[in-house]
Amino acid sequence: MQLRNAFRTRVEEGVLRPGTRLPSSRQLAADLGVSRSVVVEAYEQLCAEGYFVSQHGSGTSVAAAARDEIGSALTPGDRTPTAALRDLRTGGLHASTFPGQDWIRAVSAVVTSAGLRELGYAPPSGLPVVRHTLAGYLGRVRGVRTRPDHLMITSGFAQGLALLCRELRDRGHDTVGVEDPGHPGEWEFIADAGLRPVGLPVDTDGIRVDALAVSGVRAVLVTPASQFPTGATLSAQRREQLVAWAEAVDGYIVEDDFDAAFVAPAQRMPALQSLAPDRVIYAGSASKVLAPALRLGWLATPPTLTTPIERLRAGWDLGCSSLEQLAFARLIDTGAFDRHLRRLTADIQKRRQVVHQFVARELPGATLRNGHGGLQAYLELPARCAEEALVQAARRRSVLVRGGRFYALRADDRPPALVVGYAGLRGTELGRGLAGIAGAYRETMGRTGSRTPRVTPTAEPSGTGVRGGR
Repeated sequence: MQLRNAFRTRVEEGVLRPGTRLPSSRQLAADLGVSRSVVVEAYEQLCAEGYFVSQHGSGTSVAAAARDEIGSALTPGDRTPTAALRDLRTGGLHASTFPGQDWIRAVSAVVTSAGLRELGYAPPSGLPVVRHTLAGYLGRVRGVRTRPDHLMITSGFAQGLALLCRELRDRGHDTVGVEDPGHPGEWEFIADAGLRPVGLPVDTDGIRVDALAVSGVRAVLVTPASQFPTGATLSAQRREQLVAWAEAVDGYIVEDDFDAAFVAPAQRMPALQSLAPDRVIYAGSASKVLAPALRLGWLATPPTLTTPIERLRAGWDLGCSSLEQLAFARLIDTGAFDRHLRRLTADIQKRRQVVHQFVARELPGATLRNGHGGLQAYLELPARCAEEALVQAARRRSVLVRGGRFYALRADDRPPALVVGYAGLRGTELGRGLAGIAGAYRETMGRTGSRTPRVTPTAEPSGTGVRGGR
């Protein structure tokens, strides 16, 4: 009875989750120092009561039961299960794009050759060999001017931003300029770090430096390669103005270079950091080119910030996984990472073309802004189109998408917009999702008296998947 009641309580309290495998009766009896028959009888009673299930050859486990999905107070999101929905919100890549076989080979080679140094604690800033490889790669591909000893491996961009916010606060900053529209999650992150995000307008040339100059901030977070979510590339003139502003106010620019790989070659520029390594903190990660689960990011800091941030990091954690750092470096050294990016960018370009054709054909009156890069399309809608009504109409068609105001920090009279993420769905699912948006658009515009042509589901052209990823 004691054993049965203890198990029952733990199942009811959620300590033992549905599907959890239990020890064999023989093993549990030995662990508890009781007769095996005691355990057998307790298991049998719990099976009879529906708490456990026992299958020949599979042992005993906690019975399946209806339960709420595990969530997080930090990411409340949408409680509707996304498995039955077509998710066109901004986010990461489809799982099929991950270079699984290349990663397995890299990890296998690293583990096979790993010694005491590789399996021990890594320096807080990352393994020297990895920083050396990464510094060379960033210089070759993005023109980043840094040395390995000024490069830090972080647990994704989030940890890098947290370290920077802490250091800025210690230096007397109480505000950080951010692009508006931009990333709401980053604004909340900055606010939680004790700094106030100040929204700065964005146009077709990127962030408005004139507005930045009168804002009073001395640090700004920008996405110059492909502004999120509008896709605007920061013009050469604006880059020079931004660097001049940083020099004038003795401030810093944080360059989030998260999706430069997806910018069309004709619009791609070297990293902003290459213009002013003493004023620009360069940040990147593997989240949008490999997978967020790897938690691999990096900061290239000006010499004046390197030591203070290293001290902060040393008191923060014991560094990132050495094995994952080494596996990533091996992907770079062997050329596998370059090959992966070529396949991936070709795939994203095809998806982008599908969306462009869809907008031109099925959304009369909508305007596609800055459609040369990024993983999402920013669509300005006719003034008479109710943005939230369109989002809800899409949801009724099992399509999740967000309006432009979701990404706005300031409440103003900006035109209604729709932000369509196209990297997370494969093949015909992308076409069906776009068709759902077309139907929602027709319905929403119909309420205003506008007449739009009837649309048919849009199919994605063949060959849009990453080679070997389907």
